[in-house]
Amino acid sequence: MAEEDKQLLQRFVDSLYRDARRVSRLDAVIRSEALDLPMELQGIVELLPPGTYARQALCDQLNSALKGHGWTSAYGTVD
Repeated sequence: MAEEDKQLLQRFVDSLYRDARRVSRLDAVIRSEALDLPMELQGIVELLPPGTYARQALCDQLNSALKGHGWTSAYGTVD
C-alpha cells in the first residue's frame, strides 16, 4: 500500500474539521462518499454511532474501528 493511501483518512478528518469544531455522523458519511474514499474506509466511517463528534472523539472511534479490522498497517491512524 502506498504512503499516500495511509494519508487518505487523515485528509478526510482534516477536511471535516477545517471549518467546524463538531461534526455529525451524517456529515462524516456524506463527506466520505463525496471524497470517494475506498469502500473499506467508507465502511469504517459508516460504523460511527449516531451523534456529533469533537475531533478527538471522532478520531478515537475511527482508530478503534481500523484496529478492530486490522487495517492500521494499510491505512494508518488519524489524529
